[in-house]
Amino acid sequence: MPQIVKMPERNQHSSAYDLLGLGIGPFNLSVAALAQSIPQMRTAFFDQKQEFKWHHGLMFSGSILQTSFLKDLVTPVEPTSPYSFLAFLVEKKRFYDFLAGGFTGVTRVEFNEYLAWAAGKMSNLQWGRSAQDATLKDDALTVTFDDGRVVSSKNLVIGTGMTPFLPHWSQPHLGENCFHASNYLSQDRCFDNKCVTVIGGGQTGAEIVLDLLTNQQRKPKEVLWISNLPRFSPLEEGGFVDQVFTPGYVSSYQSLPERSQLQEVASQKLASDGLTPSTVDELYAEVYRRKHLSNNECNITLLSGRNVIAMERNGPSYQLTSQSAISEQVEQQQTDIVVLATGARPALPDFMEPLLPRLSMDENGLPELDSSYKLAWDGPKNLQIFGLNLGLSSHGIVDPQMSLMAWRAATILNRVVGSELFDLDEDEQMIKWPSVPQESVLAQVMPA
Repeated sequence: MPQIVKMPERNQHSSAYDLLGLGIGPFNLSVAALAQSIPQMRTAFFDQKQEFKWHHGLMFSGSILQTSFLKDLVTPVEPTSPYSFLAFLVEKKRFYDFLAGGFTGVTRVEFNEYLAWAAGKMSNLQWGRSAQDATLKDDALTVTFDDGRVVSSKNLVIGTGMTPFLPHWSQPHLGENCFHASNYLSQDRCFDNKCVTVIGGGQTGAEIVLDLLTNQQRKPKEVLWISNLPRFSPLEEGGFVDQVFTPGYVSSYQSLPERSQLQEVASQKLASDGLTPSTVDELYAEVYRRKHLSNNECNITLLSGRNVIAMERNGPSYQLTSQSAISEQVEQQQTDIVVLATGARPALPDFMEPLLPRLSMDENGLPELDSSYKLAWDGPKNLQIFGLNLGLSSHGIVDPQMSLMAWRAATILNRVVGSELFDLDEDEQMIKWPSVPQESVLAQVMPA
């Protein structure tokens, strides 16, 4: 349990909340859950949705979460919390059945059920409220909502999630037959006797291709799967690989010069963005069966190492132009439906626009974060803004993953209260990661 801390007393000029969260996805839900164990802290978290939803458009029944269920909202830093995945299993009367299954992972459907269960138990969440703008007013961070309500706080946590990435060539064609993968299951779509092209060779693309081939309600004539990656490669897995997803690695990463950090992120792509082995095996078996053992079924064509560079209307269908990443050879594909499994990008929400001139931004147009996820800005030092899912550069490949979300939430809460409320000290790491001693970093930036 966290230690008892004394929050600053409020006077007539104090903010209404000690901590205000905007957006309620898994990351801010973790902050909210841990904050519930600090009764002296007034917190509120807002979301424009009417209820908790997570990856609603990609909730395939058989999809396995790539992160251990023990890395839930709270367990890594507060294992006795009532918001743990194990507490969920016990309350739902399925603990022994789950344990007997010997599952190496949990389905996305069940983990989503867990997250919604936890959200339903928290008293500091408010739904159906859309933030319109965040400003600095009377020595407080003030947020105005669509219903006219105005709330303020000394600390703000932005957790509105990432923005779907839509390639420039696709944008003029967005609609019923050209859409981002995050909306794949959000509405009924007819794929019957159509050629469907899935663009993107990651886990999402693989799951959609598998669904198109195996779901009896989908009857496409042909499926094309285009990836700019040289191979359809599985995740790098194992104990030593998973050591990357630890606080010790993040600490080492943050000590490295920028050039080395970029190399680290690039070299670890398959540690976080490859295909789960079970998906690879199931998909390969299905492609093999269709190629060698069956007739008159939907054709499947795998096109790796290609970058789509153009898209044009061709009557009722589309013509895609792709280019080989190796030979630069140009190819064209005809298709009826395009599914953009092109991922998402970190971005600040529109309501932060009034504060943008006061933020320090990096070369990618994203706010600079310190080790505690605090945004650098020129406002009063006693006002703090924290960013979730904005720290790929500052914290490395683990930032968009759920592996360290409880540790991140605890790090932020420790910074808010100004003490080690949660014990985040780690034993010596199994791997001694490359790092630059702090004194060496200071010597590079300080004059002699």
